[in-house]
Amino acid sequence: QVRLVESGGGLVQSGGSLRLSCAASGRNLIDDAMGWFRQAPGKERFFVAGISWSGDITKYADSVKGRFTISRDNAKNTVYLQMNSLTLDDTAVYFCASRVFGLTSMSTRQSDYDYWGQGTQVSVSS
Repeated sequence: QVRLVESGGGLVQSGGSLRLSCAASGRNLIDDAMGWFRQAPGKERFFVAGISWSGDITKYADSVKGRFTISRDNAKNTVYLQMNSLTLDDTAVYFCASRVFGLTSMSTRQSDYDYWGQGTQVSVSS
């Protein structure tokens, strides 16, 4: 059984930083493109960042460019999201997802991803 487990969420003041982790079990992610999505209260889930299987190629939503950094450690079967300069608008539940054999195809569409974590809450206060 494939499981993705996010961690690292919490409450942080505006301007602060958090680092999210997504650890996988039951499957080796090395061939998968990985993505982070988020869902704010009362809103739809949307794409935040994506990374290719090797980590060489990344993609970001315009709203987080320059502030968030996605990375991965295939030896640890883990993907990370470093979030800096957090604002109130970053408050959301953050989900990681894997696109099986996605390689360099980091889609922004939820339907293109095969496995999802349960999410971790990030709350930014003023």
